[in-house]
Amino acid sequence: MSTLKPNKVLRKKVTRRRVLIGLGTTAGVLVVGVPLAINAGRPALVEYVVENGTGPQEAPFNPDLWFEVTATGITFYVPKMEMGQGIHTALAQIAAEELEVKPEQLTVKQADTVRGYAGGTMFTFGSNSVNALYTPLREAAATLRELLRAEAARQLGVPAKNLTAAGGQFFIAGRRDTLSYGKVVEGKQGEWTLPDKPARLKARKDFKRIGKAMPRVDFRDKVMGLSSYGYDARVDGMLYGAVARPPRYGATLAAASAGGASAQPGVSKVVIDLKANFAGVVADSRTRVRNAVKKLDLRWEGGTNVNQAEIDAQVRAGAGVVVRRRGNVGAALKQGTQIEAEYSTPLAAHAHLEPLAALAQVAPGTNGKIEIWTATQYPQKVMDDIRAALGKDREILLHPMQLGGGFGRKAGQTAAVEAARLSAACGKPVHVGWTREEDLQQAFFRPPSHHILRGSVSSSGRILGVEQFTASGDIIWPASMPEFVKDTIGFDPGGILGLFMPYDIPAYHVTNRREALPVPTGFWRGLGVFPNTFAVESFTDELAHAAKMDPLDFRLNNLPDTENGQRLRAVLEQVAIRSGWRMPPPAGRARGIACGLDVNTASAQVAEVSVENGQVRVHRMSVAVDPGMVINPQGAKMQAEGSVVMGLSSTLHEVLTVKDGMIESANFDTYPLLTLRETPQIDVDLLESGDTPYGMGEPIIGPVGAAVANAVFALTGKRLRDLPLRL
Repeated sequence: MSTLKPNKVLRKKVTRRRVLIGLGTTAGVLVVGVPLAINAGRPALVEYVVENGTGPQEAPFNPDLWFEVTATGITFYVPKMEMGQGIHTALAQIAAEELEVKPEQLTVKQADTVRGYAGGTMFTFGSNSVNALYTPLREAAATLRELLRAEAARQLGVPAKNLTAAGGQFFIAGRRDTLSYGKVVEGKQGEWTLPDKPARLKARKDFKRIGKAMPRVDFRDKVMGLSSYGYDARVDGMLYGAVARPPRYGATLAAASAGGASAQPGVSKVVIDLKANFAGVVADSRTRVRNAVKKLDLRWEGGTNVNQAEIDAQVRAGAGVVVRRRGNVGAALKQGTQIEAEYSTPLAAHAHLEPLAALAQVAPGTNGKIEIWTATQYPQKVMDDIRAALGKDREILLHPMQLGGGFGRKAGQTAAVEAARLSAACGKPVHVGWTREEDLQQAFFRPPSHHILRGSVSSSGRILGVEQFTASGDIIWPASMPEFVKDTIGFDPGGILGLFMPYDIPAYHVTNRREALPVPTGFWRGLGVFPNTFAVESFTDELAHAAKMDPLDFRLNNLPDTENGQRLRAVLEQVAIRSGWRMPPPAGRARGIACGLDVNTASAQVAEVSVENGQVRVHRMSVAVDPGMVINPQGAKMQAEGSVVMGLSSTLHEVLTVKDGMIESANFDTYPLLTLRETPQIDVDLLESGDTPYGMGEPIIGPVGAAVANAVFALTGKRLRDLPLRL
């Protein structure tokens, strides 16, 4: 792992007001936390725009209790959802660092919704988890450490400065005995009192855990099959539910009856609510309920009959709102060598391993308590949706389960609302688990995009000007937001991520157009980063070719002399070394390069490709990434590898098409993914440029498509401008 010159870091001070000891603690138990504000970054933008429209929320002043210490150990309650990204491990490392314990000494548990964390804090989205929690988590852990030190000193009758914390116990200067944290808590009498001075955070030079590779905290459970996902949720006496799906997007139930469903074996309840557009069945097994729901007598009306060609015609770059204007583009495009190109990306699915699933137990009565077990990235939205369906005054306890993949698809959980409706109707706990077909066709999708770019370059290889037009379906905007509001704003915030070229361009004009499509579109890994970076980094390669320059040298020649420009330069130079860019590629192969900046993480990639039997084959992907600061190098590399694999799958295979108002593909036989056999060697280099950790889950996916397409051009001379790549 390379190290760059550290940036300046702005850090909030630890204050007594921000640190809270749990209310109602009893003898022998200590709980400590730090209240959290909605953090800056993409999730805050989403919450701000979608839910409030008035600005960042006030910090909720509740305890948010992170730690519970007893004589038997320390439990760390994690607010973020684990969906394979290793967030519980990274946060455990941060906590262990300030607590002066080994990570394996922490019992890491997923916090449920009664723990006290704000909805925005639990929302796991936008590669923001480590960045958002890094400082407040350290504050809470350091405060707990100093509380224990002060009490240990009192019990031992020595000055606190004579105690050294390490491995979950205090070593006493000049003595051979020690006192464990558990014994300190066990021996405490009376109330805990915060020290007068805020706890000092450790200097980076003293870190023992942060920055080191360590095994995942859930490794054993994963290997032993003990991890519980939404599909695994079980309680005694539960039944199974299934729900009828519309044949076209936007269709509504005009009439419905039980038909032959009630007579099917094992069926205990048929639930029909035309006002809610809902028809479902409860039975004693998954197989029986799925068979029974097909026997409902339903009449659907309305909805769309749109076909793919109409969607393609709707998503065309051109008119829109100006989202960036710099210099005189018209004059710039009359100089130097001019080029123009168009790019497009298709509708795509999330293709997560685990379809939507949830278990609900609804107590009788209009105010009965609701208990939910489900895999969701956003528990608060699930609870809000359930209250909208069953009553705003309902008490809800949501148990987050591990996610078998999310990628934005589980920002909410439709299955939880369905299970709650069925449970309320039958008076029994009900589990709803979607089929793969339901999950692929009744989802929301990555919207298609279309891009037109015009640019000019000088004889010295400098970009003189770029005019860029982009169109895409909505990503963040909810369907409930009035169209006139969306049109007034003119762009979807998710759609402009990755949109802007990171180069020093004296004349740059970007026009964006959002389209409300008749098929559901929404969050996908990185939001607009993947489709937008494919377009702008492919075009950068075309500008380099027009300037007759090496694509790497062209990028380095046009980077701005800014902090981010320096970080991009560093990752480009590192990936060039790692990939052997300056050396000839193996016979029959060629290399392509691309870079990007997202959520303050800079990355660059080199793809090494060949063409076999008319198909693009990727042999090697080299990645250099600077996320500011690395918490767990092994976890960060796995995140990068996962992003590359998902990006390659979308680059080479994935495309959804619409026929008669419905996605045509119903399963992976017609929606192929990248296979293990096709997965190339992936080399990842991590660089650091500061003391603040930024996102790793999404930024690396951005440059994948462009790097591969640029390599294909270097090999064949054919410029592929549409995804998935087809020769």
